[in-house]
Amino acid sequence: MSGEGRERRTPRPQGRRPSGQSSREGRGSVRRGPVRAVQPARRVAYDVLRAVSETDAYANLVLPTAIADAGLTPQDAALATELTYGTLRRLGTYDAIIASAADRPTDGIDPAVLDALRLAVHQLLATRVASHAAVNESVNLVATTSGRGASSFANAVLRRITRDSGEVWQARIEEQARSDDERLALRTAHPVWVIRALRRALAAEGRGDELEALLESDNISPEVTLVALPGLAEPAEPRLPYAPTAFASPGGDPRRSVEASGGTVRVQDEGSQLVALALAGAAPIVSGERWLDLCAGPGGKTALLAAIALEHDATLEANEVVPVRARLVRKALRAVPADIVVHEQDGRALAASRPGEFDRILVDAPCTGLGALRRRPEARWRKSPADVAELVPLQVELLSAAVDALAPGGVVAYVTCSPHLAETSGVVQEVLRARTDIVELDARAAIADVSMSPIDLAVEGRSSSGSAQLWPHRHGTDAMFLALLQRPSTENTSSGKED
Repeated sequence: MSGEGRERRTPRPQGRRPSGQSSREGRGSVRRGPVRAVQPARRVAYDVLRAVSETDAYANLVLPTAIADAGLTPQDAALATELTYGTLRRLGTYDAIIASAADRPTDGIDPAVLDALRLAVHQLLATRVASHAAVNESVNLVATTSGRGASSFANAVLRRITRDSGEVWQARIEEQARSDDERLALRTAHPVWVIRALRRALAAEGRGDELEALLESDNISPEVTLVALPGLAEPAEPRLPYAPTAFASPGGDPRRSVEASGGTVRVQDEGSQLVALALAGAAPIVSGERWLDLCAGPGGKTALLAAIALEHDATLEANEVVPVRARLVRKALRAVPADIVVHEQDGRALAASRPGEFDRILVDAPCTGLGALRRRPEARWRKSPADVAELVPLQVELLSAAVDALAPGGVVAYVTCSPHLAETSGVVQEVLRARTDIVELDARAAIADVSMSPIDLAVEGRSSSGSAQLWPHRHGTDAMFLALLQRPSTENTSSGKED
């Protein structure tokens, strides 16, 4: 079940032509006459930005294909990656600078021109690309996509930006902020509502003073982390500190490692590995157990659980309501030599049709994804508080349905890649309040048990909860949340675990 929301864009004012589009050349027209070719890495980055803006695409899915299709060298691929992700991370800040330099709001600028300006501003203010190269290439890019009038407009805006340093522009836009939170939003390139949600989540752990460290970590390119499926592959060096299945990419294109292993090595964040391992380790595994990954797409955690299940003679089923994502799950499972059924149903309906059948269930619920902004930076600009309000009832229903599908002694792991309190502890507490047939286990202890080294998981502020929250700035992982709920067995109503 996909949790990706639609991007909310400000409607363009009617009755006037957006700036950057000439009266004689409509949007998308091409300038007549010779135009200098745009450097391939910049063209790829621009095309990905356009896909993100126009079709709500995610850069981490579109960029690898674009790089391969363009046949970029490793050096150009690295440049395209930096330009794409760097631009997307600081989009809000760059838009404020463009609006100031153009003396008009960005919703009055043609979207195709605006994306070229964003790409140029990132080069001018956050890279070592020569100013003349960034301006000339970007103007040529606009000329090839939007015409002469648009390229003249882009040239004027970019020349204005080059007159001052990045520090001067940053100070200029911060002076226009109406509150401290708006100022912080412009400085760290996060929407105000996201900043406030993250502040509340940290404060719940008594760590409110770590907010700026967290925001800064969202703007740092994460290292590529790999998983070695247990029993099918061995992790290489360098190892990572926590998950015994995790290791760092040796560099270069990680797809080479994945392909060479036949899929038994995969790209996966260490936090995602930890929550799956914690579910597997929450109670001793008995041969013949039945497991379910209820919201499996795109299949990374599914593959890890499948490998563990295979080692312990357990049976795993998976479910993903979105057909495209279900295909990704099946692809992820090819490396595991087991017959794994992948359903394509609404998770709530599937769980309701299988009462009391499963010993372990993973509910990796659709969420806002605020915990993975390092990897999917565009999510911060396309999500809104309305998405949280829409997702929470679904999250509650999925978790409650999963509990109904648990066998006595069974455990369900509720997981989100978001630290937003409404999507995490709020959902768990709502389900716990409505039921008397489940208990909450200590997820912090479960993660600590599978971790290879001590891991600092906050207890303060969570005295009534056993949930665990990982953080990018503290653990180097995505901000994964984990809660473990158990339906007690008749033999042991306290925890269901054997002595």
